[in-house]
Amino acid sequence: MDMHCIRRGTGKPLLLIHGIGGSSRSWHLILDALVEAGRQVIAVDLPGHGATPALRGEVSIRTLADAVTDFLQKQDLMGIDAVGSSMGARLVLELARRGGIVGAVVSLDPGGFWRGWEVPFFYYSVATSVRLVRLLQPIMPTLLGNPIGRTALLAQFSARPWQLPATLVGDEMRTFASSPSFDELLDQLAHGERQQGVPPGTIKQPLVIGWGRQDRVCLPRQATRALAAFPDAHLHWFNDCGHFPQWDAPTQTVRLVLAVINGELLLGGLPAQSTQRTSPRKVFFKLAIGLVLIASVIGLFRRKT
Repeated sequence: MDMHCIRRGTGKPLLLIHGIGGSSRSWHLILDALVEAGRQVIAVDLPGHGATPALRGEVSIRTLADAVTDFLQKQDLMGIDAVGSSMGARLVLELARRGGIVGAVVSLDPGGFWRGWEVPFFYYSVATSVRLVRLLQPIMPTLLGNPIGRTALLAQFSARPWQLPATLVGDEMRTFASSPSFDELLDQLAHGERQQGVPPGTIKQPLVIGWGRQDRVCLPRQATRALAAFPDAHLHWFNDCGHFPQWDAPTQTVRLVLAVINGELLLGGLPAQSTQRTSPRKVFFKLAIGLVLIASVIGLFRRKT
């Protein structure tokens, strides 16, 4: 399948795969640094995202993984090192599980390891977020023009949303609202097939799973399940970081990616630290604050108009 992509730099190729509702532009804060480190960076728009048309028929992790594999085969990129974020992080794990498709892998806050109450929490919180984003498109420039608006929109996704560039947030909000595959993919992620794992010793290439300690989409407790499914992986924690390390901790993310894909990471460099248990009440409280902020901004906008 043909997929639109941003291709920058020279050197050994590196594939970047965004999350649900994102695009190749989701990697804006780290792309230049990876190129300057001597890599040819290929950031794709997955089917149904950005400038790539949607798949015909079922849209799921399985069919997206098939589409990425077909793209890599046609581009003569089989065995490419890969970094994925959120849904893209689950995709690179699935490609690693299949074998022979990707090389070294960095999986940042992968989705799909939720259980019990975490399933409806993920589904309904993200579904509500995207409905709000679609509803607010007419006033999105106003919301993005100030830190309060950005905080309200991204309270679930970033530990410091007020610091994010308005252009980055704007790109993300547009692709969230316009993706024709978003709703089906969200349902598949929450209620579809669970991510399969592999036995120990199966994956020979470096594999690191990174997780933000303040992730309020894929909760930190889920990291232990990801490691259980992929026992050859090493776990790296991002402190003071939400769901997107490439946003909240871009410098640390670049260092981690380069260390893994360049084979410079010592085994002892990534201690599998204990996870912090996430209180459902605490998570819901923070999300409620975000909703209140959105309502306040809408009210102010309406009074001005």
